[in-house]
Amino acid sequence: MKKLALHWQILLGMAAGVIFALLMTNFSWGAEFISDWIKPFGNIFINALKLIAVPLILASLIKGISDLKDISKLSQMGTRTILIYVFTTVIAVSIGLGIVNLIKPGSAISEDTRNDLITSYEGDASVRIADAQRQREAGPLQALEDIVPSNIFAAASDNANMLQVIFFAIFFGLGLILIPEETAKPVKDFFDGFNEVILKLIDLIMLAAPYGVFALLAALVVESPSPDLFAALAMYGVTVIIGLLLMIGVYVLAVWIFTKRTPAFFINGIAPAQLLGFSTSSSAATLPVTMERTEEELGVHEEVTSFVLPIGATINMDGTSLYQAVAAVFIAQAFGMDLSFGAQLGIIATATLASIGSAAVPGAGMVMLVIVLAQAGIPEAGLALIFAVDRPLDMCRTTVNITGDAAVSMMVAKSVDKLGEPHVKNWDDNLDKVKGKK
Repeated sequence: MKKLALHWQILLGMAAGVIFALLMTNFSWGAEFISDWIKPFGNIFINALKLIAVPLILASLIKGISDLKDISKLSQMGTRTILIYVFTTVIAVSIGLGIVNLIKPGSAISEDTRNDLITSYEGDASVRIADAQRQREAGPLQALEDIVPSNIFAAASDNANMLQVIFFAIFFGLGLILIPEETAKPVKDFFDGFNEVILKLIDLIMLAAPYGVFALLAALVVESPSPDLFAALAMYGVTVIIGLLLMIGVYVLAVWIFTKRTPAFFINGIAPAQLLGFSTSSSAATLPVTMERTEEELGVHEEVTSFVLPIGATINMDGTSLYQAVAAVFIAQAFGMDLSFGAQLGIIATATLASIGSAAVPGAGMVMLVIVLAQAGIPEAGLALIFAVDRPLDMCRTTVNITGDAAVSMMVAKSVDKLGEPHVKNWDDNLDKVKGKK
């Protein structure tokens, strides 16, 4: 009997988790049972993925950069990667603004509902506002200063410090390129082997993926806010989801135009990573699977994935930036504010920069949203309006972030002649196979 594909296993796990939670809510002890005995397994699964995120970035980036053997190649790939990421982020914010101005979901919120939402979630909102205030009080170059770690071991101990880990890995890889090849070989061999071990650990962890997402979805269902609050924000959620679907359409179209790979090929290849991102709400936790799928199923050479994807998981937050644009205008509409064209242009700029600064962990976009609201002069207390549906929407926008990372890696690979056929381990054979089709 043919083994069920991974993305179908994950989908079945998600569906089973939702159905199980709905059944258990019929018992008075059901929600407590899921929180005490089911949810911990979901947390263990996420922790296992996060556990290998930093080692994966260190091993794959150092290996990928040292394989380049030429700093000019790194510069070329890096420039193209950053430019494409910024361009897609601007498109995402623009789509978000266009959709929210067309649908106007904030106009449907009544005064009573607005007050109920603010009262229910003002505690959560105040925490995010305090975090954002600390970021605003920092100097203009604080973000640049934070990229360079003072202690790599301290930086590697927290997944929120991904940019610092990436900086060290790139710096270390450059050092390997610049020293004599015979001197660098033992170090390079170590990281080659280290990278293979990490990839094998990913395979082992993914065996538990259907059970992990079962636990995560079951916990989400029993911890959801009341249906009345969801009903009040349904139009806002629909607006965000429409924007995110349009953004996925942009990625598929870009891949089709630039790489000549069909939409079905792209979506089938990246689907397990999308589903895992949906379940975990974390680009960083999903990074190991994104890298594996992009290399094995989409045909992107590891030299590209090891550089493009870790950076993308940290700075390419197109789903987050689109959500920030929709949320900012939605809150303004809910408070009866009419944002000028200039204010919305400011949202595009601020949301683009804020998405780059968002950590690749659940809920980080909320903190950056406060900065977007402040720039546009929108009441920060309005953050409480969207807390009720932030978790499911966070899952959706993480899926878009991951899709964007994979799409950009394919485009960059195509531009540097590193895009081949899937399931071909030897890259020389891969190139021969591609050239033979032309």
